Amino acid sequence: MVIYLLIFLISVILLAVVLWYQGIFIPNASNAKNYPVKGVDVSAYQGVIEWPQLQKQGMQFAIIKATEGSNFVDRFFEQNRRNAGNTALRIGAYHFFSYDSAGKTQAQNFIKTVPVDQHALPPVIDVEFYGDKEKNPPARIGVEKELYAMVGMLEEHYGQRVILYTTQKAYDLYIKDRFDQCDIWIRDVFREPSLPDKRTWTFWQYTDREQLDGYSGDEKFIDINIFYSSEKEFEEYGY
Repeated sequence: MVIYLLIFLISVILLAVVLWYQGIFIPNASNAKNYPVKGVDVSAYQGVIEWPQLQKQGMQFAIIKATEGSNFVDRFFEQNRRNAGNTALRIGAYHFFSYDSAGKTQAQNFIKTVPVDQHALPPVIDVEFYGDKEKNPPARIGVEKELYAMVGMLEEHYGQRVILYTTQKAYDLYIKDRFDQCDIWIRDVFREPSLPDKRTWTFWQYTDREQLDGYSGDEKFIDINIFYSSEKEFEEYGY
């Protein structure tokens, strides 16, 4: 009897994993329903985007990849910024942080690419792992130094608090107990997040496997995020 029960439980788990991988089952869907403000984050992987179509599916904001490192600019950024700006969506821009590049030059890359817009969401720095960095994470002291340099330059240029997007592991390694001047956008696709230093998060990426109508890139999935509070607070956020 125990063996049959074990086989059944393993089968259920395997089925759930397959359904999650295919984007059919979203573990956090029920938790996310508790938050009224929902939006996407996108990059060139989503290709050409029909922004009014995303808005019709309940999206209220869009955070668009602009830059990476000291030189890279997302080839769809300007088109996405312009077209999303013609909708009622609140838009923002994010930078993919490089551990191999100075914070100053990364900030300069973002600043020359993303115009100041008083109606935009605050600038975002995406701090996560790439390549072999998760297996061989850079030392915290060096990352802190460059990240502080970039945060300071963006705060001064845009006149807003900077948002730090991060994963749970990157948060623990590089952000925990630091960067109080920033808001946190946390990724957790399996459960509602809880930050280890008891900070509150402002945005939560609750799934990276949603499928919506309105984009035609190589990536069939799209990231969906929620804002921590009410629609009224979201309207006032960032000003």
